[in-house]
Amino acid sequence: MATQLTARKHGSAPPRRRRSVLARHDAMAGLLFVLPCLVLFLVFRFGPAVAGGVLGFFDYTIGGTAEWKGLDNFRRLWEDPVFWSALRVTLVYSLIAVPVTVAAALGMALLTRRAFRGVRFFRSVFFLPVITSLVLAGAIFRWLFSAEGPWTTMLGWIGLGGTPWLESSTMVIPALALVGVWSRFGYGMLILLAALQNVPRELEEAATVDGAGAWQRFRHVVLPQLRPALFFLAVIETTMSFQAFDAIYTMTGGGPAHASFTLVFDLYEQGFKYFDLGYAGAIGVALFIMTLVVALIQRLLLGRDK
Repeated sequence: MATQLTARKHGSAPPRRRRSVLARHDAMAGLLFVLPCLVLFLVFRFGPAVAGGVLGFFDYTIGGTAEWKGLDNFRRLWEDPVFWSALRVTLVYSLIAVPVTVAAALGMALLTRRAFRGVRFFRSVFFLPVITSLVLAGAIFRWLFSAEGPWTTMLGWIGLGGTPWLESSTMVIPALALVGVWSRFGYGMLILLAALQNVPRELEEAATVDGAGAWQRFRHVVLPQLRPALFFLAVIETTMSFQAFDAIYTMTGGGPAHASFTLVFDLYEQGFKYFDLGYAGAIGVALFIMTLVVALIQRLLLGRDK
């Protein structure tokens, strides 16, 4: 009260009011700095996503006029066997790629957690696939998995040779999932490394004093602390696996016999091969809903406490 009376006496604003004014000025300055990125996001990311969802309710081709169809595209989707086949392929791919990616990321994060000579080099090498062009990597892996490639040759040495994986309807999805794991585990490694740095060492030391082994310390001390990071990583990797396209397009083109024909591949063909943008929009809506449902399930399983 005395401070406010003194401030009024000298004709200046009270300290609390001055702080609120400065906070508003800082907020406005921050908003001005992020405004260009926000506009770009709204125009080139959020806007097209909304437009694609709206197109799902229209019959529209490039250069034509949009005709309202209501739920006709979604009824067509429900009756389309190609869509259900693509959905099955997408789910199988994700069920292989996501757990292996998270496990590989966790393993590499634990290996490179401690400081040792050359640890920064190994972290950089493990992260390198994340910034490598998947089109270029897909061309290289297509040769690796070909009949004359090293992978098929090595399998032949141990008696497991036969049809190259990319030409086999059974093994093409595991081959593509391995490429997906290779291209993504480095990102997850960095996320989990950051989370591991926040695990209190005192907890692990106390568990060691109590006689806990390495596996017990990991299971009961480290792993619970990693739950938020694992939840985030699981959602991100699931979303990326549902949207896998670059390597599949480069390596197999959806073959053989539609064995690697995913939902995004179906969306691409409907939109950019047949120019049926309304039906492609309906596929995009279905893909979004499926991703959201899986994310909510993961939230229930991994993110209950956060």
